[in-house]
Parts: sequence; C-alpha cells; structure tokens
Amino acid sequence: MCSVLTRAAARRQDRLRVALGGLRAPSGASSVSPAGGGRPRAGASTRGRRPYSSGTRLNDGLLFRQLFESESSTYTYLLADAVTKDAVLIDPVLETIDRDLKLIEELGLRLKTAVNTHCHADHITSTGLMKTRLAGLKSAVSKFSGAAADILLSEGDRIAFGKHYLTVRETPGHTDGCVTLVTQDQGMAFTGDALLIRGCGRTDFQQGCSKRLFASIHQKIFTLPDRCLVYPAHDYLGQTVSTVGEERTFNPRLTKSLEEFVAIMNNLNLPKPSKIDISVPANLVCGVHHV
Repeated sequence: MCSVLTRAAARRQDRLRVALGGLRAPSGASSVSPAGGGRPRAGASTRGRRPYSSGTRLNDGLLFRQLFESESSTYTYLLADAVTKDAVLIDPVLETIDRDLKLIEELGLRLKTAVNTHCHADHITSTGLMKTRLAGLKSAVSKFSGAAADILLSEGDRIAFGKHYLTVRETPGHTDGCVTLVTQDQGMAFTGDALLIRGCGRTDFQQGCSKRLFASIHQKIFTLPDRCLVYPAHDYLGQTVSTVGEERTFNPRLTKSLEEFVAIMNNLNLPKPSKIDISVPANLVCGVHHV
C-alpha cells in the first residue's frame, strides 16, 4: 500500500514539475525554424496540436490563455484582469483574428492593447484589422522597430490592464525592435523571437546581430528569477513553456561563450522565411497593407 501511495505521489510531483517548470525538448533538440532560428527536427510533426492551449491564474486575478497559429507556429497570448475584464493581446496573427475575437467576446473581456514583440517576418499581424473591429483598441510595438503603432514602446514602459501590467524590456538582436514583456511579479516573460525554448531567434536579416542578441538575453532575460516562466513567440516541437532557470542551464546555444554563440549563429545557413517579402511591409504599417 505504501509503495502504491509513493508512486502516486511521485506521479503528482512529476506533473507539478512539468506545469511549473515547462516542457523539455528531447536531448539535442531545439525549437527552431526559418523564422525563429533553425529548422524543425527531422520527422517532427505538428499533427494533433490543438488550435490553442490555455492556462489560468485566477488565484491572483490574472486570466491567461496561450493560443497557437499552425502555419507559422506562432503563439498568441491573451492576458486579462479577471475583475475589471481589461485585457492585452500579444503577437496576434491575421489568420486567427476571428478565433481571437470570439474568445475575447466569450470571456467578456475588454481588449485595451494589442502588442507585437517585434516586426514579424513570417506572418502578418492582425492588430491593424482588429482595431477596425474593436472600438478603443490601441496597437503597440517598440519605437526601434520602424513600425507604425498607437503606442511606441521603450525600456521600462508599462502596459496596464486592470490592476496588472507588463513591463517592457528591450531585447534587440533578432531585430532592432525586439522586446520582452514581463509580468509585474516577474513570474512570466513573453520573449518574442529573442529567446525560444532551447533556441533563439536568427540574426541573419532585419538588423540581426548575434552579439546584441547574446547580450540582450543574458542581461535582460537571464537576470529574471529562475522560476520565471518563458513564453516564446514560436515553437516547432510542440513545447509550450520553459523557465529562465531551464534555459540558462540547458539552452544549447546560450550556454556557450559569446564567441561560440556567434559562430553557431553565423553557420545556421537557413532559408529566408517564405512570407518575409509580404509580412514585413505589412507589419510596418500595423498589418493593414493590402488587407
């Protein structure tokens, strides 16, 4: 009887560790693609993934949803104050605008801000079109992105929704205008294409610079608490979340020296994103170019 209880307790602990600490990729794998910084693992399949996965933190009044767009493997994040219903949406994708608006309506939320972590090259943002369908919605992006938005973000800015807020940390390197958005308790970091799960954003186009990316991640993300959950803009292996502690310890690129990191990034030899010539011009004008 004791051994059965012990095994059951161990299984519960394993599930808890996964929930709090994130999912690890198989040994030697990293979540990379032509957009994010590498190729998907050979044989990896995206079949069977849900259109979105969700998590809720109502213990502190924060409602949270993680949503997924399959063509570009982009994560969109919805955060809201459970009391006031004010909400913020991170990295929305044009193809999933109806899904996102439906969820917002179903949950009775009032979307205040739609923010892009950078000027994306692999998909068109839905922020511009969404503004025509939601009165009072404001778009936001880094002031260094070169893109148009209602709110141009810089280091230390706060994006408020109800009693909650996200703090902007500038994390350039993948592009000049990359930002990481951190919850006020430093429990969650939305890292865009700067830091991925066991990977990082590529640095061979759009003002990319390997040295700047290395410094950004080590100085602005790896200085967060180990427990801080890492939510990237993309994943190509079915992983949904990691932690700062995990990435600092296990990320196969960012555990290297600066010189080794630069050499790795200089030899990825990736094809350019298939939609870059469409996505970048559109995203520079809030995603409304030819929409």
